[in-house]
Amino acid sequence: MDSRDVDQAVAEMVRVLTPHESADWRRPAGTLDWSCWETAAHVAHDLLAYAGQLAALPDSAYLPFDLVVRDDASPRDLLRIATGAGRLLSTALAASDPSLRAWHWGPTDPSGFAALGVNEILVHAHDITQGLGIRWHPPESLCSAVLARLFPDAPDGDPVQVLLWATGRTDLPGHPRLTSWILKAAVG
Repeated sequence: MDSRDVDQAVAEMVRVLTPHESADWRRPAGTLDWSCWETAAHVAHDLLAYAGQLAALPDSAYLPFDLVVRDDASPRDLLRIATGAGRLLSTALAASDPSLRAWHWGPTDPSGFAALGVNEILVHAHDITQGLGIRWHPPESLCSAVLARLFPDAPDGDPVQVLLWATGRTDLPGHPRLTSWILKAAVG
């Protein structure tokens, strides 16, 4: 996975959520304890954190910084912040040599950070759409790519449903509902 995947995922999230900027984003995001507003801020935070990891290349921990989104930020602001953070991650990915490693629970290559970013965008955009009552499913091709990179042991099936199952968001026939999961982004 690479910068183009991050760009595609951000564009899809913005496309599906922009028409609903006037909705009540303080409602719960799907089954999460967070509101839709908090979930969107979380997406931006993680995208920025991944970009920071790739830019600084720490080898044993996350950099000690956080994105702070002001409480008065509107949903439109949140989407702009997420877009900006996504572009920072995309730019860091495009500038990174594939052999570089930065820390995400072990040495992680740029492809792993791209997959982590796309996963955050897709599953949390799904959470937000659930909270706002929007019928939407993440793009199948991006779900397939995330599954291959982060969940190599996931069962076969519809990639959208399998990714939502692998991240504890839905049931998958023949498999127990997950309440925790491990993203396998680190490489040897």
